Amino acid sequence: MIVYHYDAFTHVPNQGNPAGVVFEADHLDEATMLEIAGQVGFNETVFVQSSSVATVRLRYFTPGHEINLCGHATMAAIYGLRTRGYLNSVPEITIETKAGILPVALTLDSSDLLTIRMQQSEPQFVPFGGDQERLMHAIGLSLNDLDTRYPIVYGSTGTWTLLIPIRTLHAFASMLPEPSQFSVLLTEMPHASIHPFGFDTTHPEAMMHARHFSSPYSGTIEDPVTGTASGVMGAYYLTYIQSEMDQLSCLIEQGHEVQRDGRVQVDVKRTARGMNVYVSGNAVFVKELVIAP
Repeated sequence: MIVYHYDAFTHVPNQGNPAGVVFEADHLDEATMLEIAGQVGFNETVFVQSSSVATVRLRYFTPGHEINLCGHATMAAIYGLRTRGYLNSVPEITIETKAGILPVALTLDSSDLLTIRMQQSEPQFVPFGGDQERLMHAIGLSLNDLDTRYPIVYGSTGTWTLLIPIRTLHAFASMLPEPSQFSVLLTEMPHASIHPFGFDTTHPEAMMHARHFSSPYSGTIEDPVTGTASGVMGAYYLTYIQSEMDQLSCLIEQGHEVQRDGRVQVDVKRTARGMNVYVSGNAVFVKELVIAP
C-alpha cells in the first residue's frame, strides 16, 4: 500500500506538519487504518473515503486512536486530491468528518500556490480546575511562566486541547513535556492534548506563537503545527482577551522548537449563534511511503 507524505501549513518540504494520506480507502476497516497510522508514525494519517452527504469523507488516525478532526491532515488530503486529479477545479467542497460536515474553500494565487481554507466546528470551552503548578511542571515550566492575565481552559473546534497562556517566547524553548502526567492532571478531560501559546513571536507578521503536546493516548509526543488548536486559539482570543471584537484575522506560528516552521492563518467571525472559525494554509508533496498492513 502507498501512503502519500505531505507537509501542511507550509509550501516547503520537510517544514510544517507531516501527514500521511491514503486515497481510495473505502475498503479499509478501522483496525487496518489504525495499524497503517502506527506504521507511518506521523501525528496523523488521514484516510479518504467516499461520502453520500459530502464531497469526500475523511477519517483521521494517530498511531494510538482515531480523532474527530485534524487541520493539517485535512490540508494534506485536499491538496493531494486536487493535485492528483480527484477533484475538479471547483472553488469549494465539503468534507464529512466525525466533527460534522464542514466546508473547504480552494483558491489559487497569481503564482499558482493553492490555499486551502477549512471551517471548523463551533468553538467550545470548559474551565480547567486542576493544579496549575503541577500542570506547568508537567511541561517543564514553573508558575512564573504562566500568563495569569488569561485563564487556562479546555477548548475545541473539533478536537479538545488544553490552552495554557505563556508569558514569554523564551519559555517555549525550555518546555520539556512529561506525557505520563497529562491524564492525571487533566481530570476533566484526560484524553485532551496540551497547547501552550503566547503573544511573543519569532516572525513579526505572526500574532501568536504555540507548541502542541499530544494526548498520551495518541502514541506521539508533539505536533509541529496544529490546525484545530490554532483555530480554537482565535476563538479564545475573542472570548477571553478581546470580547468586544466582532472578528479576528491573524497569523499563528508554530514548529520552531522542533525545526518544522509553519504558519496557520486564522479567521474568526461572531455570529448570532456563536462563532465561525476558519483556518487556512498550504501543503506540499514530499514522498511516497510503502506500507505492508
